[in-house]
Amino acid sequence: MSSESAAETETPTRPVPVSRRATAAVLVPVAVGAAVAVALGVFGKVHQPQFFSVSIAGFSSGTAVKSWLATLALALALFQLASAFVMYRLTPGGRAPRWIGSAHVWSGRLAVLASVPVAVHCLYALGFSSSDSRVFFHSLFGCFFYGVFVTKMMLLTGRSTRPWVIPIAGGVLFFVLVYVWLTSALWFFQTTGVTF
Repeated sequence: MSSESAAETETPTRPVPVSRRATAAVLVPVAVGAAVAVALGVFGKVHQPQFFSVSIAGFSSGTAVKSWLATLALALALFQLASAFVMYRLTPGGRAPRWIGSAHVWSGRLAVLASVPVAVHCLYALGFSSSDSRVFFHSLFGCFFYGVFVTKMMLLTGRSTRPWVIPIAGGVLFFVLVYVWLTSALWFFQTTGVTF
């Protein structure tokens, strides 16, 4: 059979269309997450800052509490990243230990739990500010963090979600948390020293 006749008998390949259900499984959580981020930003902008929110005995200020809780959230997020690499078998060593899935889930829950007082302090005590570029981008990414978090949680419960979507959402969430930490806790520690 000649190459021309072989080419004529082959059916042309078409890209497999993505189902509407699979598209909605991603777009709906993204839309809800965007709405959460915008709602937090609007609240932070229209709310009159109170300059006080969270204080824990032993800490010098609410900002110190916020910085240390954000650092704890970042440390747990680093464990999240490492455990995700183990779960997806992207590290040498073969099979993941049985406990890694539970540890991944619980470290994520604890990271979000540690971040809630930080968000309350930022929104209630300080609000959404654009006084300088650091503060503006910190405010913007802080709201974006919770939008991405809501999106990821909704994607985790979706049955039609493609397997590659969750790692991307997790990666974006990690990146945003790191940026928020760099523009707040790291700045605080560099300005005042590593103090409680």
